[in-house]
Amino acid sequence: MIDKQIGLSAFVASLRDGMTIGIGGWATRRKPMTLVRAIARSGLKDLTVVSYGGPDVGILAAEGKIRKLVFGFVSLDHIPLDPHFRAARQAGAFEILELDEGMVHWGLRAAAMHLPFLPSRSGLATDIANQPELKTIRSPYADGELLLAMPALRLDAALIHVHRADRHGNALILGPDPFFDELMARAAERTYISTERLVSTEDLAIAENARFNPFERSVVQGVILAPFGAHPTVATPDYGIDMAHLKEYAASAAPGAWQEYRARFIAVEPERYLASVGGAENLGALPAPIY
Repeated sequence: MIDKQIGLSAFVASLRDGMTIGIGGWATRRKPMTLVRAIARSGLKDLTVVSYGGPDVGILAAEGKIRKLVFGFVSLDHIPLDPHFRAARQAGAFEILELDEGMVHWGLRAAAMHLPFLPSRSGLATDIANQPELKTIRSPYADGELLLAMPALRLDAALIHVHRADRHGNALILGPDPFFDELMARAAERTYISTERLVSTEDLAIAENARFNPFERSVVQGVILAPFGAHPTVATPDYGIDMAHLKEYAASAAPGAWQEYRARFIAVEPERYLASVGGAENLGALPAPIY
């Protein structure tokens, strides 16, 4: 089997300006933040980002990396709207395709199934359906129902954070909800996974843990070891949400505050980041959130 383990530098070097990148997880839940911070530090630009967004979108917005955002929401859950996303939207900093959550799901599923679109009722009778990229279609059957034809959301790359992985791309998501990461992986030309722990294939016990194995290793091109790689978002059962840090992150949207936050938490390598947010012992004691 192919050894797919790579470092952060090789991960960033494999990406290109103008790519469409899907970011897995959901708002403040299991976001691949080590990978996002690596992109934020890089020279990459003009990205189209597809996300059930949280601080991943906010950080890339604050760094001016986004040319276009495709999203169902951008929230910090306990803080309803990511403030960096809000500021960028109010400034008209990038193009958008704003969708219902179900439409994002359907667009990813269409891409994963190699279909041009999937019919949906989501979005009909709202202004969302009036966006020029969206079209309607009539059912060819006797009902003749008018449906929204949700276009496939094809990705150049998908970024997904998992709890355990081996060097070959086998992975386990042990949390209570895998969200739509399986579809992200299948909708992408390349999938990169960051993992809390890198273990042997035998230790994954795939046969016994099949329900936690979201996709085949064949869809994975890169495996990056990233302990606490979802922080400050939650990655239960390994660690909970860091609300104190998310409040500090939200406060960095105040005028003149981003550069200080960036210097402390974005412009640093993962080891220094971990130390600056309290160290492994403290993060490991973070409580699981109640949503």
